[in-house]
Amino acid sequence: MRRLTEKQYRNAIADIFGEDIKVAGRFDPIVRPEHELIATGASIAVLSSAGFEQFDAMARGIAAQVLDEKHRAIFLTCKPAQAAKADPRCAGQFIKRIGLSLFRRPLSAKEVSFYVDVAGNAASTLGDFYKGLHLSLASMLVSPQFLFWIETATPDGKELDSWSKAARLSSILWNTVPDAALLKAARSGEINTPDGLRAQVERMMASPRFEEGARAFFSDFLQLDRVDDVAKDPLVYPRFTTGVGSDFKEQTLRTMVDHLLTRDQPYPQIFTTRHTYLNRRLGLVYGIPVASTASWEPIDLPTDSDRVGLLGQGAFLALFSHEGRSSPTLRGRAIREVLMCQPVPNPPANVDFSGFNDTSNDVLKTARQRLDRHNSDPVCAACHKITDPLGLPLEQYDGIGGRRLTENGASINTAGAFEGKSFNGLSGLSALMAQSQAPSECIARRAVEYASGLGADKLPEGWVEAILKAFQADNFRFRSLIRSIALSPQFFSVSTQALTPASAHVAMADNSNGKVP
Repeated sequence: MRRLTEKQYRNAIADIFGEDIKVAGRFDPIVRPEHELIATGASIAVLSSAGFEQFDAMARGIAAQVLDEKHRAIFLTCKPAQAAKADPRCAGQFIKRIGLSLFRRPLSAKEVSFYVDVAGNAASTLGDFYKGLHLSLASMLVSPQFLFWIETATPDGKELDSWSKAARLSSILWNTVPDAALLKAARSGEINTPDGLRAQVERMMASPRFEEGARAFFSDFLQLDRVDDVAKDPLVYPRFTTGVGSDFKEQTLRTMVDHLLTRDQPYPQIFTTRHTYLNRRLGLVYGIPVASTASWEPIDLPTDSDRVGLLGQGAFLALFSHEGRSSPTLRGRAIREVLMCQPVPNPPANVDFSGFNDTSNDVLKTARQRLDRHNSDPVCAACHKITDPLGLPLEQYDGIGGRRLTENGASINTAGAFEGKSFNGLSGLSALMAQSQAPSECIARRAVEYASGLGADKLPEGWVEAILKAFQADNFRFRSLIRSIALSPQFFSVSTQALTPASAHVAMADNSNGKVP
């Protein structure tokens, strides 16, 4: 059971009702667990009372649009016998058809009866069939059956049922609810056969909508959801104007999609590619001329440029920096934790950072010099030796990713070491990252966690290893990685962990059918 993300909610409304139906409101954020993904946080997400009120307001707004005079004929295949009275037959037709898309499964007779009664009671009170149906639809839109991915096992308890399989596929491949073809495959049972499952996976991956699913994964994996909220000191970084943060995010997503989907290149080469996309606003930040005034322009960075690949983009460099300066420690830690899945311990609460933060020091002018002094404390040195050799070589890029050669008038030393090899600068680190096995192992693990919504400690034994082996066999191509996950038996397996008596009682009480899910 996982909560829909904001993007999944918006995609679902657009797919079911049309892109002209507006979603207005604020979403309770899903908290990212430490060292994990938002996708795994969705399985433990809580919904506050204020958050539910927002969902209720959004539901009423959506329902009002769907059933207004402009749209109702699109969604209603019948007309009420009398517009001023309840019509259970017509309301039932609408509820069954829309409910299938909203709940990602057929509604039970009990559920249909409930929502028909809601519509009928409201219509009788308000004297308007459509207002009654409006309230019923709004009720469906705030149901846990819509707001959460609720999965159900087959009677033997060995795997997910066909409807839950369809929902999982649509979630990972398109980041939305199942379309008509996928629901048809679930109803017929075709999705339960190897050939039927493969046909649906290949169909969905061949669709342009697969890009939406890929973007959702990259946003979560690279923590790009945080880039929109990045704030910088305007006196220090006057070029970080409104919209630059969103442009950083879009640049990285365009680069990932182009490299891994459009050109189908190996994942490790994302660290060394010189092909990217810029608009004029980012061109000013990077110091690279861009002709177009508004649209994105494909650009190949010069071969003698130190700026290459993912690490050279503002989304990474700005996100893992402070408001008024860069941070080699944050950047080095992000390389370890985000790109290599290697957690770094948090610093002790009583660490004194005053010496390092003193950027006006006339003697210790560069971050490397200040960190060397800071790391004279053995307690600090233990963690900094993990992060700083990777972050300090990126110091020729300031807190928003602009190129610089000096700091406070002193030359910046970009030497570093990675996996026993010395290198210089961002391009040197990127070349070694492309050769390392760790980043490829990390994205494979994160893709499995993202697809299943399970944390690393809850994944089926041997699943990550099997996916990584297939990923490596196809030269680390992203499409192969996602296809292997979607076709693997573990993707649709269910936990064999028995419910405790207390949790079983709660499960029974919360299940409308009176059965433990």
